[in-house]
Amino acid sequence: MTDGKRFEIDEPTLVKIGALADDLRIEACVVGGYVRDLILGLESKDLDIVVMGDPIKFAGEISRKLDASGIVVFERFRTAQMTIGETKVEVVGARKEKYDPESRKPVVTAGTLEEDLSRRDFTINAMAVGLNRFADYHETSFGQLVDPFDGMTALSERIIDTPLDPSETFSEDPLRIMRAIRFSSRFDASLSPRVRDSITGMKDRLSIVSQERITDEFMKVLAVARPSLGLKLMQETGVMKIVFPEISEMPGVEQRQDHHHKDVFLHTMNVVDNLAGVSDNVWLRFTGLVHDIAKPETKKFIDGVGWTFHGHDEIGARKMKRIFQRMKLPMENLQYVEKLVRLHLRPMALAVDGVTDSAVRRLLFESGEDFDDLMKLCRADITSKNRNLVAEYTSNYDLVYARAREIEEKDRIKSWKPPVNGDEIMGLFKIKPGKDVGVLKKAVETAVLDGVIPNDHESAVAFLKAHFAEILFEK
Repeated sequence: MTDGKRFEIDEPTLVKIGALADDLRIEACVVGGYVRDLILGLESKDLDIVVMGDPIKFAGEISRKLDASGIVVFERFRTAQMTIGETKVEVVGARKEKYDPESRKPVVTAGTLEEDLSRRDFTINAMAVGLNRFADYHETSFGQLVDPFDGMTALSERIIDTPLDPSETFSEDPLRIMRAIRFSSRFDASLSPRVRDSITGMKDRLSIVSQERITDEFMKVLAVARPSLGLKLMQETGVMKIVFPEISEMPGVEQRQDHHHKDVFLHTMNVVDNLAGVSDNVWLRFTGLVHDIAKPETKKFIDGVGWTFHGHDEIGARKMKRIFQRMKLPMENLQYVEKLVRLHLRPMALAVDGVTDSAVRRLLFESGEDFDDLMKLCRADITSKNRNLVAEYTSNYDLVYARAREIEEKDRIKSWKPPVNGDEIMGLFKIKPGKDVGVLKKAVETAVLDGVIPNDHESAVAFLKAHFAEILFEK
């Protein structure tokens, strides 16, 4: 226990809330993530305030005196939420909770500060700092740490543990299984042996948690500096099989004759970390996670050739819609992920077969505004330990990228818009809406991509006039 340590708190909203608590003779503390981040020297915009008194009345006073907005009250849970400037504030009464084994909805009753801290998920989040300056009517004072479960030691030793027995903690709220993995990866911390054992044994309890909340935690794991830390923990504890079964099937290396293939799971972990090193785009990281998702089912050994995974790019892309639906992922990101999974082999194939202008135009056309992300994925996909091979692949991608930039500057393919539209085609050739209009538009597209004509209106019209009958005759 490290109670008694004192911290300097200069966060304006906290200072004001503390002063208001003094005026109302209410004992108040800031708890949870803010305290953890204060100790770590990190900035936090979310404030959780615990009061030993009526939290709803106190929240109302905060809202009035500090010009808060969007106040929402949950009488049953003795909780109120609001926003003050850019800071989110939650006010709760010190409480204890009891959960129904088949639900995540607790029965809440008033409790002591220590009882309130004991119900927190992890010891690193089970600390409080006093906000009162006058000590004649409360037990803590401004800036004083309350740490009954030794969260500071857990922070310094980078250990994720629970205030109570972890089986009780995870049984009450199984989403904490995912949170334990997220905090472990975020802070590069180890799970305590008892927490790890409980997660492994209780992972099936995640079935009572909504898919949306599980997916939210999963995407937060992908958003940390080294996502592989959490993803490997999910695999090792069996959580991955429940949350993302397709990924859980990736591990394994097979040997045939003198040919072996690298463990697809470990390769994928390297790819995701490589992407995390160059981009904060969590959907690019997600694409890196799933880009080889169809390799286990397409794996085949061919004598004289070795291991092959023919079609894993296309099959993987086709899997995405079902995965998005099952995991309740936002569908607006589906096309992006499908596209990059489908195209992730194309730049290398193009480099090997020859970097022709028409092939580069088609790659730019199909990838569109996501061409740069595609190339980041391709470069992240180089995980070989063979320096010569890495140099060769990197050189190939450099060649493709340089040629693509030259062609894009000239032809503007990434932001493709048909140089002549359907209405104009119908007017030019006096034809009615129908398949012929689409055939003529496709012919213009092909001519531009093959370099037959420039990507401009005048050239497109001239091309159609010269080849109108020929195009429709050959359709």
